[in-house]
Amino acid sequence: MAQDHQQTDKFAGFKKNLSLLLVGAGLAFAGSYWYSQNNTVSNPVAGEATQEATPGAALASPQVAQLPSGRSENFVADVVKQVGGAVVRIDASRTVAVNTPDHPFFERFFGGQIPDERVQEGSGSGFIIEDDGKILTNAHVVSGADTVTVTLKDGRSLDGRVVGVDPITDVAVVEVDAENLPTVALGDSDSLDPGEWAIAIGNPLGLDNTVTTGIISATGRTSAQIGVPDKRVNFIQTDAAINPGNSGGPLINTHGEVIGVNTAIIRNAQGLGFAIPINQAKEIADQLIAEGSVDHPFLGIRMTEVTPEIAAKFQQETGQRLGTEEGVLIVGVMNNSPADQSGLEAGDVIKRIQGREITEASQVQQLVAEVEVGDELPMTVVRTGKTVDLEVRVGVLPQPNR
Repeated sequence: MAQDHQQTDKFAGFKKNLSLLLVGAGLAFAGSYWYSQNNTVSNPVAGEATQEATPGAALASPQVAQLPSGRSENFVADVVKQVGGAVVRIDASRTVAVNTPDHPFFERFFGGQIPDERVQEGSGSGFIIEDDGKILTNAHVVSGADTVTVTLKDGRSLDGRVVGVDPITDVAVVEVDAENLPTVALGDSDSLDPGEWAIAIGNPLGLDNTVTTGIISATGRTSAQIGVPDKRVNFIQTDAAINPGNSGGPLINTHGEVIGVNTAIIRNAQGLGFAIPINQAKEIADQLIAEGSVDHPFLGIRMTEVTPEIAAKFQQETGQRLGTEEGVLIVGVMNNSPADQSGLEAGDVIKRIQGREITEASQVQQLVAEVEVGDELPMTVVRTGKTVDLEVRVGVLPQPNR
């Protein structure tokens, strides 16, 4: 597993005193670019509540969002009838080690038999994408699970098998042994506009087949913007209530098409819900079904946008000028990473990638995510005032348990 590595001495003081600035300046760990064990995603398998309900925030007024053309005032009920049969409840459990302190109290309490493991249980949602039993859900719902049980709307409970899990996008596929199951229709998440109606179906807080309604509040919310920098997703934001247990359920448009996979991984969100765009989720799901895993492109850098404050702090701590007022500053380079092997250095300012001007860290993330592992990215950086052109070969993101 990748750990933080020491940089050259001339940047040590700069990095040590930069942390407070980076919070306001948009530090990007590039999620997958600099892998960290400090995962902000809670695991419902462990029964953790990750987002609080916001009563009254879910229902948008027809005065704000017009009724869909040609649909009745009961269009939500129509959509639920159309899709509801394909939405499932997923219960998962796993066995974890218990580190019990060596103390006489615990020995007396457990009668000399101190347990060394315990079972964690949790639940989430999912929806059937293929009638032979393929189900799309969130990775954090089933990751590490020993047993998975899928409950259909008709009351049947079936044993589930985890086909594949991708923690980087929080997408997973589960399979049950069944045929001719109801399935959902998939929409186009790239064509969404803020203000459109959005309907969420799932099992929040263990309340099966719960429906909430709202609108698409925004699209393209980066992982860093919403506090989960270890993910590689441009999230859909909605005011439809999404709570623990909704994770993995569908976000649906007025035509009954799934446009996103709901995820309740954002701590302390109030009146905000987030979903993984279905176009990305389906692409990942197809790879999981075919290969059982997904390889993500990887550089191995930490970075932040250049601001006057960042530039001044850099000069103060290193005695050097950045040599540019715009771009993305590389704060750290992981040893032996693709970035390191390609010649990138801490203190470089990325100006262009593939000929495109770079001003935000999210642009770097997006451009890297769009290429294949092994591809070379032509990159222009400013290093101590001089322009340097590099060919950076993209590697494979290291993941635990792989």
